[in-house]
Amino acid sequence: MNDMQQNPLEATDTEAALAYAKERRDNIRAFVETSQDYYIAQFDKIGASSKFTATFNVMAGIFGPIWFGARGLWSWALPFLILETLALVQITRGLFGDLAADAYARIASIEGTLELRRQQLAAAIESGSDKIDVYQRTVTSLEEAIGGIRADAAALSEQGVMIAFAGLALLLVTKAVQATVANWALEARFSEWLSNRDIRSGLPRSQIIFTTLFMGLIAMAAMIHYSFPGQFTLLSEFPTDPDYRLESISAVEAFFAFCVANGEALFDFITYGIRLLLDTLELIFVSTPWIVIASLIILLTWLTAGVRAAVWSGAFLSYMGLLGFWEKAMTTLALLGTAACLSIVIGIPLGMFCARRHRFYAFIQPIMDFMQTMPAFVFMIPVIAFFGTGKPAAVVTTMIFGGTPVVRLTVLGLRGVPDSVREAAISFGATKWYLLTRVDLPLASPSIRAGINQTIMLSLAMVVVASLIGAKGLGEDVLEALQYANVGQGILAGFAILFCAMILDRIVQGPRK
Repeated sequence: MNDMQQNPLEATDTEAALAYAKERRDNIRAFVETSQDYYIAQFDKIGASSKFTATFNVMAGIFGPIWFGARGLWSWALPFLILETLALVQITRGLFGDLAADAYARIASIEGTLELRRQQLAAAIESGSDKIDVYQRTVTSLEEAIGGIRADAAALSEQGVMIAFAGLALLLVTKAVQATVANWALEARFSEWLSNRDIRSGLPRSQIIFTTLFMGLIAMAAMIHYSFPGQFTLLSEFPTDPDYRLESISAVEAFFAFCVANGEALFDFITYGIRLLLDTLELIFVSTPWIVIASLIILLTWLTAGVRAAVWSGAFLSYMGLLGFWEKAMTTLALLGTAACLSIVIGIPLGMFCARRHRFYAFIQPIMDFMQTMPAFVFMIPVIAFFGTGKPAAVVTTMIFGGTPVVRLTVLGLRGVPDSVREAAISFGATKWYLLTRVDLPLASPSIRAGINQTIMLSLAMVVVASLIGAKGLGEDVLEALQYANVGQGILAGFAILFCAMILDRIVQGPRK
């Protein structure tokens, strides 16, 4: 009875296995398009083991990176292209290149100097000058240098065959590695293709042509450049004209001159607003008795991050006070607070607006990339042109550098709110305001707080740079230490900046609400 019950089950399992095997073979045929039976056998062999299984693909070994690129395996194609190009360059250099070209160029340069020194020596001998010995030693030294370089050039010329053999060995090893890993890499791509049919499969003719031309051009240009240096100027120097740069400089200067001339009222208004907030914070942090500010900071740290963090905050504040950094630390916090507050006030609403408007976010994303990647010393130039030097310019520079994370992470947090939760709230009659304030923002708050934290940390990173354009505070001490190589002052002021960052980080990222 048991056998009768098991046989149908075994038959069903066998049929399922056969159906799966047939479907897998059909998928492999559709994926590879060429040499289908070969790849079915190789993929079955590779799939039977979870470890790397070495196979040998002759076509991949012959065509190398072209085969990998045509199959869409560019993460393999590019490293192999670099190795093969290096090997081919070594082969062509060893067989056809002038390995001693640089040495002979140095000899020609030294010979010009030697001829001048010989003339000076002859003139000194004629006039009976007391510099005859000096010129004689110089001539002898130059002649010995030329002799040594000639010997090096001869040795380099004799190394051509060895260089060519080394390149040939590298090429053969690279070919062997390509042939060994090709099927394994293609089988991994086949597994990805099974779950995502958008991944390119087969061998499209357009990809073969593009890959061949692209890689052939790179390899040929490298071989010609390194084997025959200096003979093809186009390969060593980018085709340009000095007028391009001069005209571009003139256009940029004209643009900024126009902006300064026509936007003076706007820039004055922005400067006034920044100055108003900055003066208020400086009045609070600097003019208020230190014991009041210290107590409030410690209390705030305790409320947000706990007793241990509050103790550490007290220790950090004591460090600043005992070493005489209190006033400058408070000035730094005022400057940082102004930049961070403005960045947060602008960034969070902007992130909320972009979270549901993909096109607008796609528009401002390159602008934020520019703000975050452009070196600070570059965008300080237009800031100084518009706002002059001083604390308002430092605040604007800090906002440009540190204002983008709060926008990005606000968008990320709001887009990460599950649609099911929002739909449930809407189904119970939630208004847009209720949905935003009671559903979206609470669920996105960890990401938003992380954005605020990153904005504050990046703003602190600008403390030293901002001191270059007139910002006071701890950055001024670090800058002075750099100018006069005062190691002690720089280290102590740097620790004060670090402790300010740690206090703010604990307050913002504290586990308590």
